[in-house]
Amino acid sequence: MTAYALTDSWTMTRRELAHWARQPVQVVVNLIFPVMLLLMFGYLIGGGRGLQGSYIDYLVPGMLALTMAFGLEGTMIAVTQDLNKGVIDRFRSMPMANGAVLVGRSVADMLQSALALSALMGIGYALGWRAGGGPGAFLGAVGLLLLFRFAMLWIGIHLALVAGKPEMVQAVQILVWPIGFLSNAIALPESMPGWLGTVVEWNPMSQTATAVRDLFGGTGTDGVGAAIVWPLVLLAVFFPLAVRRFGRLSR
Repeated sequence: MTAYALTDSWTMTRRELAHWARQPVQVVVNLIFPVMLLLMFGYLIGGGRGLQGSYIDYLVPGMLALTMAFGLEGTMIAVTQDLNKGVIDRFRSMPMANGAVLVGRSVADMLQSALALSALMGIGYALGWRAGGGPGAFLGAVGLLLLFRFAMLWIGIHLALVAGKPEMVQAVQILVWPIGFLSNAIALPESMPGWLGTVVEWNPMSQTATAVRDLFGGTGTDGVGAAIVWPLVLLAVFFPLAVRRFGRLSR
């Protein structure tokens, strides 16, 4: 049964990757957007009030975490378009594992997210950022970033199934912005008003950004536990919700 589900999910993943070849502009835009944000915050807006040390060393890990929260609308729109064009109904009429369409879409998104991380780290390296925590810490930091993305992705997939229409996705996508910017991705919580700093510190994305900074900088692993627990909790809630919602769609 597991092999059957994996085979169906890989088939759906190949379908999504085939879309990349037909829509390369969208892939390129998704890669360029986080780079533009990094350059904008690093050089146009600046920041780092109250920060000891290089702002680039603080900003790049934060932007990596921020990138994992943004860009969900591509997957959300693809899911709603499949719903409205009847593609999902055709897939559901086939002998296919329940949820394989969603898993395939999520795997394709994760591959693009890995490309976005690579591009952004390359630009960060050109700007003077260095990961000094060693190979193990580096891989651990990348793993935390992708875990956070995977959790955010399934929140987006569930909300897309609830929204049902592509035009509703933009309204839902707005909800990501408070999560992204009410965090420590670009500024220290200590530089904010007390109540706001508390909210920022409890943000799951802040937990990921802090742990990633520590791993990249080789300064410890104290925040890694929270950066693992938060995404797993979100996955435990939204993954079954999305699969259940998908299973209840009319044939």
